[in-house]
Amino acid sequence: MDTFLTFTVLGLVLGSVYAIAASGLVLTYNTSGIFNFAHGAQAMLGAFAYWQFKVGWGLSTPVALLIVLGLLGPLMGLFLYTVIMRGMRDTAEVTKIVVTVSILLGMVSISHWFWHPEEPRTMAMFFGDQSGIEILGVGIRYHELICIAVAILIAVGMRIMFTRTRTGVAMRGVVDDPDLLRLNGHDPDRLAALSWVLGSTLAVLAGILITPINGGTLEANMLTLLVIDAFAAAMFGRLRSIPRTFAGAIFLGLAATYVLAYFPTSWNWTSNFRVSLPMIALFVVLIVLPQDRLRGAVTRTRERYHVPSVRKAVAWAVALVIIVYAIRLLMVTSAVTTMTIGMTFAIIALSLTLLTGYAGEMNLAPVSFGAISTIVAFHFGISGAGLAAHLNLWGVALGVAAAAVIGGLIALPALRLRGLYLALATMAFGVFLSNMVLRDTTQRELFGVRFSIFTDGNIAIPPLKVGPLDLRNETVFLMTMTVLFAVLGVGVIALRNSGYGRRLAAMKDSPAASAMLGQSLVRLKLGVFALSSGIAGLGGLFMASAMGSVSNESFSIMVSLSLLMLTVVAGIGYVSGALFGGLMSGIGFAVIMTSFANLAAAQPGHADMWNFLGNVAAVSPALIGIGVAANPSGSVHQVVEGYRHLANAKPVLIGGAAVVLLSYILALVGALDNWWFASITIATVFMLPVVGQWLMPEAVLGAEEAKRRAPLVPERVGLDVPYSDQVRDEIDRELGIDGYLAASPTRSDKELVTNG
Repeated sequence: MDTFLTFTVLGLVLGSVYAIAASGLVLTYNTSGIFNFAHGAQAMLGAFAYWQFKVGWGLSTPVALLIVLGLLGPLMGLFLYTVIMRGMRDTAEVTKIVVTVSILLGMVSISHWFWHPEEPRTMAMFFGDQSGIEILGVGIRYHELICIAVAILIAVGMRIMFTRTRTGVAMRGVVDDPDLLRLNGHDPDRLAALSWVLGSTLAVLAGILITPINGGTLEANMLTLLVIDAFAAAMFGRLRSIPRTFAGAIFLGLAATYVLAYFPTSWNWTSNFRVSLPMIALFVVLIVLPQDRLRGAVTRTRERYHVPSVRKAVAWAVALVIIVYAIRLLMVTSAVTTMTIGMTFAIIALSLTLLTGYAGEMNLAPVSFGAISTIVAFHFGISGAGLAAHLNLWGVALGVAAAAVIGGLIALPALRLRGLYLALATMAFGVFLSNMVLRDTTQRELFGVRFSIFTDGNIAIPPLKVGPLDLRNETVFLMTMTVLFAVLGVGVIALRNSGYGRRLAAMKDSPAASAMLGQSLVRLKLGVFALSSGIAGLGGLFMASAMGSVSNESFSIMVSLSLLMLTVVAGIGYVSGALFGGLMSGIGFAVIMTSFANLAAAQPGHADMWNFLGNVAAVSPALIGIGVAANPSGSVHQVVEGYRHLANAKPVLIGGAAVVLLSYILALVGALDNWWFASITIATVFMLPVVGQWLMPEAVLGAEEAKRRAPLVPERVGLDVPYSDQVRDEIDRELGIDGYLAASPTRSDKELVTNG
């Protein structure tokens, strides 16, 4: 009985913290329609800030709490809404998800910047770890009592606010119909901002409360993922009901502690199962709860993608292979391996182009399918031993098939899920795989054969060897991955241009209309999930081979989220977007950060400056991801549109090609450093459309648009420039009479002054 009471109290405490965090999620989702994946990162930053005030700077507990909960938490929520979230209307679900994922990754990078992850930090409970009372023979610490009491007060208070107060009811109406709410005298932006302020404060409070309960050690990734467990509690209430959310949180807390109390000690997987339990519950809840009806496309989102013809795709594929080989001639051996890893990430990203860009389905854990393929190939696809060991073709085929089959099995119960729910289901699978499967290093015996799933916490995958093709050679490995990406890219584009691809596009635009026209959404989703998972498995297997050996951290959910973010930033509807996103995720920013670290070591006098720039580079992917709300089609789309207008300005194109070719020749002969060549090439590619508009505006923009953008010449007004309100206002500004017109009471006064 004592054991039951003890673990019940622990479960209630843990569930209470989950309830506090989940309540903040429900609050922000109900008023903005945006599921905040960065909720755990906000809790993490709040916990670090509290530690800094309390332990680092020696402030008293009440003062530290007042600053963090009364100032930092609310300002964080207000900043997120006013600067980022408010501008995310009319964007696709994937864009909303990626922006909050970017904030998550950015906050983790910021925590590493200000609080070095290798320095230990601990946080004690309120009133000390030993202070408490005894109830029914069970000791309860004051910190634990505070957690339970605060959770109950928040649940009751939010329930009353949402159902009994005018402000709470108005908050619930913000996401449904802001225009109607505005007609009733409310300001939707102010209400949404208020909800984000409260939600952020609750996240920070949860981070402060849960850290001592979890052991007191502050670690950014662990604390972020720990609060993400509250996602399951929020889904118990379907992101609407506070009472059901509270009940779900208590259930999760009790279940986690009862697992530790009553599972047999001989079960060496108990600890992994306990950690994975919230994600298992999240997946089950998503499957069991009823879903919304199929809906058509009520509003048009701002994403726009152009699918090239197969002929153009083949031409660009050949060009890619030639360009990569030309770049290879400039590389040292270590750089070739790094480039190969980036190309394998691009193959994984290609699975997202097919699944999300073309079919509109979500997968937040693409790298996890690479882990499945790697494990299967490691156990069944390696020939030889020692230095003679190599990956065989059977292992590749078996690994890809396993990833495709498991992808289909994961998709099968989730086929009726859409948008956010499907994203959460795949995220739950990814976290479960990391916590439950990839941590299992125990030796087991099955049918007389001893094995372990993830041997010694590391898996070594030797290079592939098939006949004369031996990927032990770095150049051969790189070019093979490049050709593989090119072939898969052409295949994906051919699939999109086929009848099957058009059915996928129809399902993405309007599932209801697609079903009404006789399309089987089940078969479409199942097929595209299996195909996408197979591609991700193929890329993940070769990624493991290129790295030599991989650990469970190589396939963590953070790696998947980073890859998804950068692919969406580049343009998830483009094969070239997958290429850019994969390269940047696999090698791009890591190479940049390493370069700054090397510069700091080589120049001690300027070490602070280089370290600062390195930290900025670590945060920059998240900043780029946040900016996708302003350009939801991605940077590739922007570049493609710029070059489409540039097609008529042949001299500019020839000049840009000459600059790149000349810099390449200089780099090849050693007259120009490789970094300078890369910088010149990147600058030329992105700046050429701008230069074209400046040098040949009529050829690039067209005569009419060029004339419209040309500077106004007042003397030509009324002759070859039509007289309009815009022209009149520009003349006013040129004459410096803005202030006078602003002060004039009537439009007729303004017209009299303008007309002289």
